[in-house]
Amino acid sequence: MRNRNFRILEYDKIIEALAGYASCELSRKKCLRLHPTDQLYEIQERQEETAAALARLYRFGNLSFAGVQDIRPLLHIAKIGGTLSSAELLDIARLLEVVQSAVAYTEESKTSDTLAQTDCIEHFFQELEPINDLLREIRRCILAENEFADDASATLKSIRKSIAATNNKIRTELNKIIASQKNQLMLQDTLVTMRNNRYCIPVKAEYKSAFPGMIHDQSATGSTLFIEPMSVVNLNNELTELAVREQNEIEKILMELTERVKFEEELLDANLTLLIDLDFIFARARYARSYEGTKPQFNEEGRIHIRQGRHPLLDAKKVVPIDISLGDEFTMLIITGPNTGGKTVSLKTLGLFTLMGESGLHIPAREDSELSVFDRVYADIGDEQSIEMSLSTFSSHMTSIVRILKNATPKSLVLFDELGGGTDPTEGAALAIAILSYLHGQQVRVAATTHYSELKIFALSTPGIENGCCEFNLDTLAPTYRLLIGIPGKSNAFAISQKLGLPSAIIEDARNQIDQSSMDFEALLSDLEASRVTIEKEQAQIQEYRAEIEALKKQTAQKQDDISKKKEQILKEARQEARQLLEKAKKDADESIRLYQKWVNNPEKANNKAMEQQRTHLRKNLDKLDRQLIEKPAKAKKKKASHTFAQGDYVYIESMGLEGTIVSNPDKKGDCHVQAGILKTLVNVADLELLEPPKEETNTPTRKPQQLNLRTGVSPEINLLGKTVDEALSMLDKYLDDAYLSHLHTVTIIHGKGTGALRSAIQSYLRTQSIVKSFRAGVYGEGEAGVTVVEFR
Repeated sequence: MRNRNFRILEYDKIIEALAGYASCELSRKKCLRLHPTDQLYEIQERQEETAAALARLYRFGNLSFAGVQDIRPLLHIAKIGGTLSSAELLDIARLLEVVQSAVAYTEESKTSDTLAQTDCIEHFFQELEPINDLLREIRRCILAENEFADDASATLKSIRKSIAATNNKIRTELNKIIASQKNQLMLQDTLVTMRNNRYCIPVKAEYKSAFPGMIHDQSATGSTLFIEPMSVVNLNNELTELAVREQNEIEKILMELTERVKFEEELLDANLTLLIDLDFIFARARYARSYEGTKPQFNEEGRIHIRQGRHPLLDAKKVVPIDISLGDEFTMLIITGPNTGGKTVSLKTLGLFTLMGESGLHIPAREDSELSVFDRVYADIGDEQSIEMSLSTFSSHMTSIVRILKNATPKSLVLFDELGGGTDPTEGAALAIAILSYLHGQQVRVAATTHYSELKIFALSTPGIENGCCEFNLDTLAPTYRLLIGIPGKSNAFAISQKLGLPSAIIEDARNQIDQSSMDFEALLSDLEASRVTIEKEQAQIQEYRAEIEALKKQTAQKQDDISKKKEQILKEARQEARQLLEKAKKDADESIRLYQKWVNNPEKANNKAMEQQRTHLRKNLDKLDRQLIEKPAKAKKKKASHTFAQGDYVYIESMGLEGTIVSNPDKKGDCHVQAGILKTLVNVADLELLEPPKEETNTPTRKPQQLNLRTGVSPEINLLGKTVDEALSMLDKYLDDAYLSHLHTVTIIHGKGTGALRSAIQSYLRTQSIVKSFRAGVYGEGEAGVTVVEFR
């Protein structure tokens, strides 16, 4: 029955998908054997392992276990005294290379992230034991399968050197024979060939007597004989002997390597087990990454809170996330709604998430989702929703329900699809209510789907049982696949029929066939649905307003921060300049004192004219410094009451030592905005003094920045939608100049999303403009990627 529930909830498909993320065959088999557990400590341990591996994947990239083979049979061969082949030794070498790679992976992660040193899978890496000596020796001796290095042993090197010399002697002798002019006509071809591992020459059959030696083969027509000349027979014999010696030496090398494997047998077996475990854990993490899975919280109180859950086997681009709650305020959920509206998917999501979570797999849902530990998950779902064929008649469904009722405990989760279906509606509804009442009395967690109105009323009238429905859009005649908890589903048969064109008279006659109480109940559901839609729209609007307010708050805080930084920078520069001026004055004074002291000590060298020149020079320098330290010319400053300051007044900001123009009337607190050059700041009128406005220069066509800001109406945004790149850049160039001269701090460029070509061109242009301090894409409430917000220097 357990395997049947797995098939119904498609847990077997999840496991098959998981196995596809394993790197080696052994861990792939381990994935296929993965089953849920009802032990909380084991579930939490599996979840922590998956989370730790997933964190490592995101931080340090993938770790491959490809190359890990089941070497346990090879270790057994070595243990009982057998000899491993070159291919088998290479399998062991590849495993040791994976060990080496895994150790290097964790060492690198520990140097760059302290979290990797303390996670729950670090001990797997720590227990790995690289056997580098054995790995180097295998790689030194064996170049590839059945290919051994000359340096594998000194004897092998000597033998191969002798083989090469003998080969050269044989070829030299045979080349003399085939190169001889008198032999040209007797040879079928002027080449040396091999027959039966012996060097031969091709001789025409009629000239065989001219070449004493051994005949090893002949052509298919018999016209050519392959003869080993007598002059090379001894050399070929020597070559054969050397080949036997070479093979014996190779066998000796293999035996020595096998002995080293036997010596490291326990370490090799332990490393294999650790690599299988690690690959199994990382397979779960790689699978979780593929569907953006998160670690759920687990409890043993039967509480389930799935938030934004997505069925992992459905298309991630199309699936609608759902919220499911059970076991907290209610222990039973009855879901109603139209066919193909998502009821069964909701049931399967609930059951499948429970099985996945208990298996240590992350679930595709929000991080704050919560699942409960159940001893068993039971499901009775019709064959039209199952991947495998299920029983579909009423009797077969009832047989399954009987098994569930016999085995379910208060620690079980039970899922019913269309409970009581397949028989008379009145009897089916009565049976469904009785079954649910029995399970409710046993405190079993149950989720069931139905079309029966009696079950909706049963849920409304029974404590601990809640209604739910799958939303249906009457305007589009299509389900939205959203699961709504706390609202019973409404029958939409009349509304759908009317929209599809069924005559009103027939619909009205159908309504008359239903008793008044049912009609009143449906009307109540309609009112509830309308109220819910209205509330949801208002809540969405409130959320938008909140987001806009938050964005404005952040923007205001950022502006205030920028003003504070600019103010501090101005004061810092002023202090630095004053310090430099005072330092210069000090140097001049020190120099003058030094000269006067020299003249005092040596009166005969004193020169009245020189002294007077020095005094004049010092006076001029001090006068010059005095003028530089005076920040503002003496002007008649008039105090003005706060209520008389108005927009357009030219004022002096005492705390900042700057002049500017009031650009907004003071509020009740006396605060107003003042534009001082490129700086726009919020100050209190108590910090202001009224100045006479500066006179305009009549002989110059330019205006002062403060007046330009007041007299030009440059908009804080420009709309470039529908423009070509050339048109847009031309308009933008002029607009940025006007906005900068008008002392706008930030402006917004509206270019739309589209293909992104216009946005890229605009942002490339902005990077070349010296007046642009920074720019960014719009945030929520500003237009997001459809606009670019520019900040001037």
